[in-house]
Amino acid sequence: MLGDEQAQRSLYDLYRTKWYMMAMRYGKNKTQAEDIFQEGLIQIFKDLHQFDESKAAFGTWSTQVLVHAAIRYLKKYNWIDTLTEMEEALFIESNEENIYDKLAAKELTDMVQNLPLGYRLVFNMYALEGYKHREIAEKLGITEGTSKSQFSKAKRELQKQLELQLTNSNHE
Repeated sequence: MLGDEQAQRSLYDLYRTKWYMMAMRYGKNKTQAEDIFQEGLIQIFKDLHQFDESKAAFGTWSTQVLVHAAIRYLKKYNWIDTLTEMEEALFIESNEENIYDKLAAKELTDMVQNLPLGYRLVFNMYALEGYKHREIAEKLGITEGTSKSQFSKAKRELQKQLELQLTNSNHE
């Protein structure tokens, strides 16, 4: 049993920063992020016996477990009411260089935390976790069009925040 605790501690030490930063992206504030982080840790260690290294790397598997914990946490607090259903989504593809790649992790996390909940969830899952809109729709109980719409709106909002930040820093 002591070996299990030491192994869990080693995993925690190795992944805690990644897991916490992920929880910060899903939470609206530090308190929510800490709750998501805690629930994610509990789920990761509870389901550790289900990890199969032939199917995915541990980091990938644990990230998925944490995303599911974040979704469960947010569902528990009736977040679904904040998602706006749309029949057709305006999804704008851009060939421009990805401005998000230029941001420091802290700045991006702060910007993402300021997004409305629906935008934040879809943006995290699509842009940062690599889920497809079809998968997001299934996991969140929304339509694929809503997922695309929320992502498009999140990108526009982040673009506005970035432009404001750049404008403010140029005037200083």
